[in-house]
Amino acid sequence: LTCSAALLQEVGPTMVGDEHSDPNLMQFLGAMKRNMLGNHFWEYYVNDPPRVVLNKLESCGYRVVSMTGVGQTLVWCLHKE
Repeated sequence: LTCSAALLQEVGPTMVGDEHSDPNLMQFLGAMKRNMLGNHFWEYYVNDPPRVVLNKLESCGYRVVSMTGVGQTLVWCLHKE
């Protein structure tokens, strides 16, 4: 699972998945599905800041494995035991 957020928007929204993500998990996170103009894929996002999303995912058994910055975006990779 990967979460990402633009650096300038550290209070949200947070992208939490793509069109192949677990719909039950997306519902738990309160995620909405959208297609941004010009993209040929769908993504799930929430208006919560990353810290809120990461806390929710931790309560489901996910743990942060790594984190990096890509341009103006922060990306967290998580693993569920």
